[in-house]
Amino acid sequence: MSRGLNKVMIIGHLGRDPEMRYTPSGRPVTTFSVATNRSWTTTDGERRTDTEWFNVVAWNRLAEICNQYLSKGQQVYIEGRLQTRRWEDANGTRHTSVEIVANEMIMLGERRGTEEEDYNHADSLEDEFPF
Repeated sequence: MSRGLNKVMIIGHLGRDPEMRYTPSGRPVTTFSVATNRSWTTTDGERRTDTEWFNVVAWNRLAEICNQYLSKGQQVYIEGRLQTRRWEDANGTRHTSVEIVANEMIMLGERRGTEEEDYNHADSLEDEFPF
């Protein structure tokens, strides 16, 4: 039996503040968007830049951490898996959405909140992620 791999790693900036809500069973879920940029030079020597937006979903304790510590514009590292959701709205229109289900998050760039909170939070995340 062969195994598959579904792993995504991005570094980018939050496009909006995280939004946390709870499922009917009480599980916290937080959603936010992250923009990544890439630059390249065309064969004509012209410099180009492209921005790609990713919808990110975090669950449980990571959802609470993302909601508490992240804010619009902040740089962040996200690791997780791609998931495709399909649904039909009230009018019968079918929709599809691809999102990253996060299992790791590291805050990059400037720290937010109090120094002590950020220090303790960063330590706990760095223990999980060795670089």
